[in-house]
Amino acid sequence: MRILITGAAGFIGSHLCDRFIAEGHEVIGVDNFLTGSPDNIAHLMGHPRFRLIRHDVTHFLYVEGPLDAVLHFASPASPVDYLKYPIQTLKVGALGTHNTLGLARVKGARYMLASTSEVYGDPQVHPQPETYWGHVNPIGPRGVYDEAKRFAEAMVMAYHRVHGLRTRIVRIFNTYGPRMRLDDGRVVPNFIGQALRREPLTVYGDGSQTRSFCYIDDLVEGIVRLLEVEEPEPVNLGNPEEVSIRAFAEIINRLTGNPAGIRFLPDRRIPGDPQRRCPDITKARQRLGWSPQVPLEEGLRRTIRWFAERLQR
Repeated sequence: MRILITGAAGFIGSHLCDRFIAEGHEVIGVDNFLTGSPDNIAHLMGHPRFRLIRHDVTHFLYVEGPLDAVLHFASPASPVDYLKYPIQTLKVGALGTHNTLGLARVKGARYMLASTSEVYGDPQVHPQPETYWGHVNPIGPRGVYDEAKRFAEAMVMAYHRVHGLRTRIVRIFNTYGPRMRLDDGRVVPNFIGQALRREPLTVYGDGSQTRSFCYIDDLVEGIVRLLEVEEPEPVNLGNPEEVSIRAFAEIINRLTGNPAGIRFLPDRRIPGDPQRRCPDITKARQRLGWSPQVPLEEGLRRTIRWFAERLQR
C-alpha cells in the first residue's frame, strides 16, 4: 500500500511509519515539527519507501499519485503541548481533519482518525465504552484538546455518511514507550526521568487517581488491525488493567533502583482532569481480535532502557 501519515515525527506516528515500512508498504510522512521530533524519523531518511513532507495540515494538502490510506495522527497530545498551543490544537482537529478527509476522498483511500480517551472527559461511567458520550467541559483549559477531537470525530462520521468514505476512528488511551519526550509533562516520562536522576517521584494529591497504560507496540498492532476491517464507528484501544498513580510510582522506583522514594505535593490537577481512566475494550476484542500483550513491567523496562540511553548522551 501507499500510506500517508500525518504527525509522522510524533511518538505514535513514527512507530506507525516503522511498522508499515517493515511490512513492505510505502509511507509518506507529513509533519510540521510543532511537537514532533526529527530524531524520531531520522533512521528512515533515505529509505526508498519513505518520503517526508514538511507541511502544516491545517493548510491545503495535495499529494501526487495514488494513496491507499490516510492516517491523521497530527496533533499536540500532552497537556504541556496543547496548553501551550491551544489554537493550533483546535485548528489541527478541525482544519487538519477537513483537509485530510478531502485528500482521502479525492484518492479513494481509507481514512483513520487518531482520536483519544479525552473525548470522555472526566468520565462518570467506568470503564468507558465507545457508547458513552462523555463528560467534557468545552470551555475549560483542557477543552481545546477534548473538543478538537470530538469535533474531528463528528466530521469523520459526516464524511462517512454523506460521501461513503471508508473511515475508522481509534480512541487511544494512555500509551507509553520509546520516543516519548522526556519533557512532555506526562506521567511516564516524568517519573522515569526523575527516577533515573535519583530524585523523588512527584505525586500530586494522594496518588489514588488511576490510569491504564498500553505499550506502544500493542497500540500499533491494534491500529493496523483496525485499518484492515470495515468499522466506521470509534474503537477504544488501550490497556484495561488499571493502576493507581502511587502504585505506578512505586513500580518505577523498583525497576530503576531509585532510593529517593515518592514526594507527595498538593493536588494541582487541571479542571476536568479525570480521577479515573480505563477503557472498555470489548469491541476491540470482538472486532479486531485484539488485546494488549506486553505486561506493564516489561514495557516499562524497555522504556526505561531507552530513556537511560538518551540521558547518558
